[in-house]
Amino acid sequence: MAGGEASGGEAGLTLLGLWASPFVIRARVALNLKGIAYSNVEEDLSIKSELLLKSNPVHKKVPVLIHNGKPICESRIIVEYVDEAFGAAGPSLLPADPYDRAVARFWAAYVDDKLFSTWRPVYGGRTSEERVDAATQAAAVLETFERAFEECSKGKPFFGGDAVGLVDVVLGSFLGWLRASEAMCGVKIVDAARTPLLAAWAERFCALDGVKEVIPDVQRLVEYNKMRRNYLGLPSLPPPEQHP
Repeated sequence: MAGGEASGGEAGLTLLGLWASPFVIRARVALNLKGIAYSNVEEDLSIKSELLLKSNPVHKKVPVLIHNGKPICESRIIVEYVDEAFGAAGPSLLPADPYDRAVARFWAAYVDDKLFSTWRPVYGGRTSEERVDAATQAAAVLETFERAFEECSKGKPFFGGDAVGLVDVVLGSFLGWLRASEAMCGVKIVDAARTPLLAAWAERFCALDGVKEVIPDVQRLVEYNKMRRNYLGLPSLPPPEQHP
């Protein structure tokens, strides 16, 4: 499981990250589920470390996984790298079948390309109306994932079937912020009334060892969002009304 040794654990792994980032969380979940020891280094994104800037000179963002001195950047790439580089450790996150692997990669990309981009104004919107609209649209995107889950899981507990797979890790790492959205803008995004299969999956995923330790508490995320909004000069918004 995750280690905190300065050495980076047995595998020589160090993860540069931030506890609140869903992109960092997915890298941590992948490492945890594979049972791989690593050193988790928290970055201050207002004062980025020399190690981060050196390791990711193009984007200058977390997460960065450093394996025996070599940096791997971009969260989905990190997840696949961990699965391939440590194939003998823990369950495989990517399907063996090439078609199933392509389908998993499609839905993993859809999380970032559609869900995250749709949800983002909930985090950084300038008005309450902008946040509510974004959350409402994000809830609609989850209806697409409801259908995807039914198709990919084939009646089993996870997108990956009996065990967690790539889509579970990529989408699941975002659940803390999706749940926090209700406290931030009054819209319940993961709603059992609209997406019952996905809501049940979310409960199963967040209860897993290696996952529950790194999905942040809702109130902590809400407070972090307030702090970041203040830092970025975004307006302080009134407490949300509840929206259906």
